[in-house]
Amino acid sequence: MTAFPLDGSTAYGSSKSAVTMLTMQYARTIPDVRFNAVDPGQTATEFTGHIGQSVEEGAEAAVRIATLGPDTPTGTVTDRAGALPW
Repeated sequence: MTAFPLDGSTAYGSSKSAVTMLTMQYARTIPDVRFNAVDPGQTATEFTGHIGQSVEEGAEAAVRIATLGPDTPTGTVTDRAGALPW
């Protein structure tokens, strides 16, 4: 019997999708709390071999969502450009 090998990128992508779906479920079931997923994009860290945008650029979407105040949407996935379809 041959096991299906999971490389790091497969496991990472799958876990990220699972966390995003969990975010959506929380947003639906707890409407008084704002739940959103943020995609920082490929950011230059040790994990990416220092390839990608700066850490500051990667943080822009999270900071924007965290500072929207009462106008913060819920159940969204967002990146630096704005809300993403999910």
